[in-house]
Amino acid sequence: MPLGIYISVPFCRTKCSYCNFASDVFSRGVFERYVDRVCADISAAPQTAKEMGGQIEPEVDSIYLGGGTPTVLEAAQLQRMFDAVRAQFAVRPDAEVAVECAPGTLTRDVLDGLLRCGVNRVSLGVQSFVGGEAAAVGRLHTRPTVLDDIARLLASGITNINIDLIAGLPHQTAESWQTSLGEAVATGAPHVSVYMLEIDEDSRLGRELIAGGTRYHAHFVPDEGATADFYLAACETLEAAALMQYEISNFARAGCESRHNLKYWTRQPYLGFGVDAHSMLLSTLREAESVRLATSDSLDQYIAGAPLQRTEISREAALEEFFFLGLRLNRGVDLGEIAASFGQEAVANVQPRIAELAVDGLLQQDEDGERIRLTSRGRLLSNEVFQAFLAPVSGVIPKARAFTSGPRDLARTTDAPLAGSFAPPEKRLRSG
Repeated sequence: MPLGIYISVPFCRTKCSYCNFASDVFSRGVFERYVDRVCADISAAPQTAKEMGGQIEPEVDSIYLGGGTPTVLEAAQLQRMFDAVRAQFAVRPDAEVAVECAPGTLTRDVLDGLLRCGVNRVSLGVQSFVGGEAAAVGRLHTRPTVLDDIARLLASGITNINIDLIAGLPHQTAESWQTSLGEAVATGAPHVSVYMLEIDEDSRLGRELIAGGTRYHAHFVPDEGATADFYLAACETLEAAALMQYEISNFARAGCESRHNLKYWTRQPYLGFGVDAHSMLLSTLREAESVRLATSDSLDQYIAGAPLQRTEISREAALEEFFFLGLRLNRGVDLGEIAASFGQEAVANVQPRIAELAVDGLLQQDEDGERIRLTSRGRLLSNEVFQAFLAPVSGVIPKARAFTSGPRDLARTTDAPLAGSFAPPEKRLRSG
């Protein structure tokens, strides 16, 4: 099965108040040393995977540069990382090659460099088309900046564009949210990601909200009920514009779903490089179904060569992942596939939970019983559903726990009707 490649670029022009990623503003002097380290890790990947007990395929069908803001790097530095991937792996001619971009960083040199690197998909971190909302959280762009970037991308031939939006930003109202949704639709972008503002101690805004303070416009953050309404409004508005929801936070026109992110949700193998990057490979060891690898979330430690964190995933843990990752998708989970991989007993063990969740209106099962999926209400309360599938064999439903072994692109923990505590840290995804 072809690999997905994720490369983390933790550099930003400014640190947004809501951001809980391992990214920040750093001196440009460190950029070259960082790129050196990433390229060295890519070159060593086959040997590293072998030493860690993971199976690795030489073929790649998706590459994703996330951040931070990858486009703060010079075009030559971006080129070096793409060249390192192509030197070590066989990248398919039809591979999806995506880069996250903060509006306003897409200079002529950078755009030309992306085209030379074979980039065919760009994810724009817009978050809001309303100037006051964007400025309140530290975004540096304006609506005209975004529209200019999109126009230049389209003129260059890059038509596969994602727009990120956040529901629940300070000063946001139902009317201003509809403005952002309408602008996103009007651009013609074939993919939109909608995340709900996360309140936790890993961001300045989150800490201020928890403390009940007023810095970072915290006292202007909509309440949870309003934010949930914004999410539901997004589902309605985007689907009415033929941007169909295919995952809790993601909406796309037919054929424009994020191929790379689908790897995370369907447990296909991927390799991550850079700060706070994660990998998942099938295991070569009999005692584990797969292995997950994680790099340091400290820039200094990563550049200094900090060792990888390795986690063996048992068959029981893999079964849990199949449920709470697969249920993020609108198409849900195929119970026949679960039975083929883990045995009919595994399906029989979860049937009582499926029935209970269905009675509660959180889950629905096809008439033939072969597939389960979240209901609209279940998407808003998805953590409760996911929790029910943890440790299904033991019959004990444990307390919610952090799932810290997946890529940031999996699902941003700001997408909080969503996977919050189950979302891997790599999109604590702000990507589409």
